[in-house]
Amino acid sequence: MFLFHPMKTAWKRIKKWMQTNAPVLLENLNPGATKADFAVLETAIDKRLPLAFKNFYKIHNGQREGSNGLVDAEELLSTGRMLGEWRTWKELLDEDIFDDGRAEPDPGVKKVWFNRYWIPVTYDGAGNHYCMDLDPAPGGRVSQIIRMDHEIGRRELVAPTFKAWVKNYVKKLQTGEYIYSEKWGGVVDKKQVESWEQE
Repeated sequence: MFLFHPMKTAWKRIKKWMQTNAPVLLENLNPGATKADFAVLETAIDKRLPLAFKNFYKIHNGQREGSNGLVDAEELLSTGRMLGEWRTWKELLDEDIFDDGRAEPDPGVKKVWFNRYWIPVTYDGAGNHYCMDLDPAPGGRVSQIIRMDHEIGRRELVAPTFKAWVKNYVKKLQTGEYIYSEKWGGVVDKKQVESWEQE
């Protein structure tokens, strides 16, 4: 129960923020993921999912498809949607079409265009994701969050663990760094919005 508490607290704070700033987002949260949901994903990727990830998704299994995004206007994927996006990338990987030589990873991230153990957790609708990395390079950590772009090889290390990524997200909500914008498609960085609107 102790290990479950941090993710439960995180969701409590996220939903409290939603109630005040974006109640429409509350309506688009899925019910919690089940043991069967996790088992299907783990079987497909042939890896165990981190406990913090499971504890987070036990409460809400991402968003309904087509909702305004929770993370930088991106859909927080359900485990089923993760699997669908992962399979798309895995099929391309199996066809050996990626040019690993153009990959530009941060330290701790493997120098590949796509790794079969990168699990998409968000989706922007255009082929880009935040991914949970279950197969880090030396110096990296299992469950670290990386940014993956389908057009460029930059692979930025965003957070050292999934748990840290969630914690930072909640902090940005509470400090006002993240705001809700219907115009820009969901929860977005306030400074980024100001930059866009000045262009």
